[in-house]
Amino acid sequence: MKTHIRTLQIAFTYIGTIVGAGFATGQEILQFFTQYGSWAVLTILLSTILFIWLGTKMMIIARRIEAESYEDFNRHLFGAKTGGLISLFTMFILIGVNSIMLAGAGAIFQEHLGLHYQTGLLLTMVGSYFLLKRGISGILQMNSIVVPLMLSLSLIIIFNTLQVPGAERFLFLSTDHSPFRAWLSPLLYTAFNLGMAQAVLVPMARHTREEKALLRGGILGGLGIGFMLLAAHFSMSSQMPGILQFEIPMGSIAFRLGTVVQTIYLLLIFLEIFSTFVADIYGVAMQLQQRLPLAPSLITPLLMLVCYLLSQFGFSSLLSLFYPIFGGLALVWVVKLLRAPIKPPAGTPPPADPPSKEGSWLHIKPATRK
Repeated sequence: MKTHIRTLQIAFTYIGTIVGAGFATGQEILQFFTQYGSWAVLTILLSTILFIWLGTKMMIIARRIEAESYEDFNRHLFGAKTGGLISLFTMFILIGVNSIMLAGAGAIFQEHLGLHYQTGLLLTMVGSYFLLKRGISGILQMNSIVVPLMLSLSLIIIFNTLQVPGAERFLFLSTDHSPFRAWLSPLLYTAFNLGMAQAVLVPMARHTREEKALLRGGILGGLGIGFMLLAAHFSMSSQMPGILQFEIPMGSIAFRLGTVVQTIYLLLIFLEIFSTFVADIYGVAMQLQQRLPLAPSLITPLLMLVCYLLSQFGFSSLLSLFYPIFGGLALVWVVKLLRAPIKPPAGTPPPADPPSKEGSWLHIKPATRK
C-alpha cells in the first residue's frame, strides 16, 4: 500500500512540476501544439512518449548515483566543470521564472480578489516557507491536492467541449507552419520542461526508497501529462482561430462554464503558481546548500527574498533574452540524457570474468624458447 501511495505521489509531483502556470493558462499548449493544426495530436503523442521515457530515466539515474541536487546530476552527465556551469545557468533561469511566478500570484490577488499586490506576494512567500520546512514530503502532499483538481478540470472541459459544434475540429485543423517546425516543437517543449523539472525530480528520486515506485510514477506521470495536453488541445481547437487573440486561452473557455468552474480555475492557476514556486525554490536551495557555507535554514528565506526583490522590476524582458539560450541548452541536455547509461542498482554483483580461451582454437600460446 505504501508503494502504491508513493507511486501516486511521484506521478502527481511529476505532472505538477511540468504542468506549470503556462500550461494552466493554455498559452504553452497553443504555441507548442495547437497552432500546428492536425499535426498536434501526433506531436503530443511524441511528447508523451518522451516524458515517460526520459523523465523515468532521469529519476532512476538520479537515485542510483545518489544525486542530492540537479547539480550532482548535471555533473554526472557532462563532467564536473561543464556540469557546474550548466547548473549555474539553470539556477539563474529558475530564479527568474520564480520571480515572474511570484509577480503572477500578486496579480491574481490584486485583479480577482481585490487585495493589494504586495499582500499576494507576501502571503505566497509565507505559505511557501512553511511548506518548505516539511521538505520533499510537503511538495509531494501539495501536488497530491493540486493535480487531482487539474485532472478534474480537464475532464469537465472535455465533456463540455463534446457538446460544442466543431468539437471534431482538432483532427482537421489546417496550418501554415511547416512540418519541420511542427515536429521540432514537441522536442523543444519536452527538453525545456524536463530541464526545469530536474530541480525537484532529482532530489525526489534520491529520497525514494523503492525504484519500482519511481518507474511506475514516471510512467503514470508521463501519461497524465499527455492526457492534459490532449484535453487542452481538444478544447482550444474547437475555438480556433478566434482563441488566438486571448492572453489566457483556457480562461476564455473556463469562464464560459459558469461561476463555479471559473472560481475553480482561478484557484487552480494560483495553486499551480504556488506549487511550482515551492518546488523550484526547494531545488535551487538544495543546490545552494552544496555551494554556500550557510545554514540550510537561512538559504531558503534569502532565496525567496531575492525572488521578491526581482518581482518588483521588469525582469521578464531580461529573462526572455535567456529563454531561447536555455531552450537550446535543454536540447543538448536531453541528448546527453538519451545517451547516458543507467548505472546498475546498488548491490548488483559485478559481471563475471569472460571464460578463458585456453585450449580453444582462438587462443595462441606464446612460443617458449628452449
